[in-house]
Amino acid sequence: MADIIYQDNHIIVVNKHPGEIVQGDKSGDEPLVESLKRYLKETFAKPGNVFCGVVHRLDRPVGGLVVFAKTSKALTRLNEMFRKGEVHKTYWAISRNRPAEESGELHHYITTVEKSNKSFASLTPKKDSKEARLRYRLLSSTDRYNLIEVELLTGRKHQIRVQLSSIGCPIKGDLKYGDKRSNPDGSISLLARHIEFIHPVSKQKISLDAPVPDDNLWQALAEGVEPKQK
Repeated sequence: MADIIYQDNHIIVVNKHPGEIVQGDKSGDEPLVESLKRYLKETFAKPGNVFCGVVHRLDRPVGGLVVFAKTSKALTRLNEMFRKGEVHKTYWAISRNRPAEESGELHHYITTVEKSNKSFASLTPKKDSKEARLRYRLLSSTDRYNLIEVELLTGRKHQIRVQLSSIGCPIKGDLKYGDKRSNPDGSISLLARHIEFIHPVSKQKISLDAPVPDDNLWQALAEGVEPKQK
């Protein structure tokens, strides 16, 4: 199961491993929400059904921080906070290509085709499209790869994947959005690195980082960058 990064009476935050699913899908694989319910039941000897609410999701091949609610009060308030953009999420992505501009804001309109489970970005609104915005900056580079930090300003399906691809920087391993080779483990090199919000009940500031993957490329690109995240 995913590693627990933080928990209290109302929320639990985990570091999802690539390949894990947050919520049930047609694969039939056990989702994280069910694994967490079992963990909470066994760890705290809870009788009957255990509450664990899904607040947001990460794509299956993506790793990093995911927040779950342990109470209905927290779930309702977190849902509202996400809707209002009061939860701030930062991602790290590795691309073979270097962006033409080292930093900037991307503004697109995204249309999702459910049949193919794929999103498409355009510079002008299309039928059923949704506005998508993010900020990015280049953090570091090696001879062959680049580490890009992304701050999400909206939350759309496959948003980071399709918007980075639209500027010629598909994420390493993401064949669906234009990379040329898959990663051996089926992941894509995208990490939900940081999350920051005001606790829905205690009102304390929560600021959490996911660990950098134990992988030579991730470690090389992150070297010297990590202190900037604190």
